[in-house]
Amino acid sequence: MKNVISMDEHLSKGGSRGLSVRDRRYAIRFPFAADATLIDLESGKQSDGVTSDISLGGCFVCTSKPLPVKSRVRATLMRKEQRVEALAVVRVVKPGIGMGLEFLDVEQVYCAVLERWIALTKKNR
Repeated sequence: MKNVISMDEHLSKGGSRGLSVRDRRYAIRFPFAADATLIDLESGKQSDGVTSDISLGGCFVCTSKPLPVKSRVRATLMRKEQRVEALAVVRVVKPGIGMGLEFLDVEQVYCAVLERWIALTKKNR
């Protein structure tokens, strides 16, 4: 079951003015640190890192080994024994810094954890 609207679906509803499709975010990101493990679904390569921010639509993972843009990955985020798993795609790579991910599919049970994490960041601001 798909619980997160993809960037393509979102933009097809509203159109684009001036900015390219991949230059616009559709969810506010909040500072948040969680351990991240990413596995490239095609090559099997693994990349580990830590998120610097998170939203319902994606996150940025700080890592010295970013995967290539357009890689489809299985992302596992862990914080204090809570887990979020998602199918995601790498949308941007900043060499030596990390990569930005867009969540493509997040199961309902993990959506609830993601929402709690975001609520926690809002509460601590």
